[in-house]
Amino acid sequence: MDVTRYARQMRFRPIGETGQKRLADARVAVVGVGALGCVIAQHLVRSGVGFVRLIDRDIVEWSNLQRQLLYTEQDAEDLLPKAEAAARRLGAMNGTVAIEAVAADLSADNAESLLDGVELIVDGTDNFTVRYLVNDYAIKHGVPWIYGGAVGASGMTMTILPDETPCYRCVFPETPPPGASDTCETAGVISPIVDVIGSLQATEALKLLSGNREALHGTLFQADLWNHAWLPLSIRHAKRPDCPVCGEERRFEYLDHDEQVPIAAALCGRNSVHLTPGTKVALDLGQLAERLSAAGELDQNPYLLRVKLKNDMTFVLFSDGRAIIQGTEETSKARSIYAELLGI
Repeated sequence: MDVTRYARQMRFRPIGETGQKRLADARVAVVGVGALGCVIAQHLVRSGVGFVRLIDRDIVEWSNLQRQLLYTEQDAEDLLPKAEAAARRLGAMNGTVAIEAVAADLSADNAESLLDGVELIVDGTDNFTVRYLVNDYAIKHGVPWIYGGAVGASGMTMTILPDETPCYRCVFPETPPPGASDTCETAGVISPIVDVIGSLQATEALKLLSGNREALHGTLFQADLWNHAWLPLSIRHAKRPDCPVCGEERRFEYLDHDEQVPIAAALCGRNSVHLTPGTKVALDLGQLAERLSAAGELDQNPYLLRVKLKNDMTFVLFSDGRAIIQGTEETSKARSIYAELLGI
C-alpha cells in the first residue's frame, strides 16, 4: 500500500490504516458510467479501492461533455465506449487499482456474470429497469448497493443493505409510467447536482468498504441545489413484509425475465433509442461493414460500426448485437430500423 498517496485519507480517523487496507482489498461494480458514474468511479479509484468494474452500454457523445467529467472532445470524436474511455482516464489517475471495462448492456441475461465477484454495487444509471434488475441481484445474493439519481438541479440517493434495510422495491414498488417522471430530456440537468449525489454515493461506499457501516446515513437523502433544500427522509420503517423481492416471496422477476425480442429504451436527453437483442448475438463487424455501407456513410473502430443513414438518422452497432439509433425517440421506429438492417 502506497502510504504517501493515501496519507491524508489515512489521517481521517474513521478510515486510518486499517480502513485503507480494506479499501485496497475491496471489489466494486459501477453500473453506468454516465454523469453519476464518472463522479463515483473517480472517487473510488482515487481513494484506492482495489478493483473497480465499469459497466456501461453507451458511447461518448458531445451532449455528455457538459456533465460527464471523465470524457473529452476527442473521446466523442473517436466514438469510444464510455467504459473504455473511463477506464483509460481512471487508469492514468491511479495505476495501482485494477479497472475492468465492460462495454455491455446490463440485462437479465448477463447480470449474474457481470455482477459476480464484487462486494458492492453502485448505481450510476438513468434507467429504472436496470435499477430494479440490480436490486433483484443484490437481494438474491446479499450484496449491498447504493442507488442514486439526478435530474434538473435535484437528486436523491439511498443505500440498500440486504436483509437489513428496505430494498429499492420497498420504496419504489413500481416503475413510473411513461411521462410521469422528469428526465434529462424534459427537465434538463446541471452538473453540480451530479457532483453532489455522486459524491454522497461514493462516501457511502467508502463507509461500507472501510468497515464503518454504522456511519451510513440510513435515509432516502434528497437535495435540491437550486432552492438550497436538503431533505433526508428516514426509511427505517419502510421495509415491506409484502415486498415481492425482499419479503416472503423472494421473487426476482427482473432477474428472471426472459425476453426474446429486442429490448428498446429511449436514452435520456439524447433523441436516441438503445436496442438490446433478446438472445445472445456475436457479430463480425468486419464482415458486416461492407453490407451496411450500402445503407449510408460508414465509420468503424475496434468497438463499433456507425452508419449515417439517408433519413438523417444514425445507426451505431456493437459486436454483441446492441445498437443505438440516433435521431428518434420512437422505440417502434428504432426496432424497425434494427430489423431492416440486421434482419433480427
